[in-house]
Amino acid sequence: MADGALSAAARGGWGCTILRMAETGRRRGDARASRLLDETYQRLLSRYGPQGWWPSDGPFEMIVGAILTQNTAWTNAARAIAALKDAGLMSPAALREAPQSEVAEAVRPSGYFNEKARKLKAMAGFLGRYGDDVEAWRAMAPRELRAELLGVYGIGPETADDIVLYAAGLPSFVIDVYTERIVRRMSPRRRLHGYAALQEYFERNLPRDASLYNEYHALLDAHAKEVCLKRDPRCGACTLRDLCATGRKALV
Repeated sequence: MADGALSAAARGGWGCTILRMAETGRRRGDARASRLLDETYQRLLSRYGPQGWWPSDGPFEMIVGAILTQNTAWTNAARAIAALKDAGLMSPAALREAPQSEVAEAVRPSGYFNEKARKLKAMAGFLGRYGDDVEAWRAMAPRELRAELLGVYGIGPETADDIVLYAAGLPSFVIDVYTERIVRRMSPRRRLHGYAALQEYFERNLPRDASLYNEYHALLDAHAKEVCLKRDPRCGACTLRDLCATGRKALV
């Protein structure tokens, strides 16, 4: 996790803050959405506990992991990370200097290894503009950093937001297939289509806090993997079932 320990607010007690934010209009959120997001967060945190994301030995390894986990399971990305370490390639300078073929061989366990090697070298080049110091990003506005990352080869919205949130510790809510699945099942009438619309839904209705975004995204992923499955969701075991349109129908 980029910020180390969770803030006290992210560990719980966001309710009053979220509702007050919506009622005063500071973030132009709507009170109903804020209440739903708060209750969802509190229940997931109670059910699963703090997740301690992102699993890494530091910001650069987190960035590498965000690239390697594209289109594959985390277990495969973790194997590739271990191989990079064994090959002495777990630094921006080492990746810049190594032949792309050598990097590709190390990340073979993650799949699409030639493409991912190119992406890693592009990211290492980008980091070189900042003296290989991720800390320099923390002084940037989240949208500024995000825009720059989207200009790096192979970095799309989800990976960019992963890096902004987990490596730089800046508030940018991450949307992935798990988050999309849960939101669409819970609130189908909202018709939130596409990455940008889903991200705006969270960012308009939550306090702009990196620790909260960090923990919320991790909790949604945990819930999707354990209960809100792609096929045959376990609605009877879901802590959100009374809040969820799909869950209510399943239990009628």
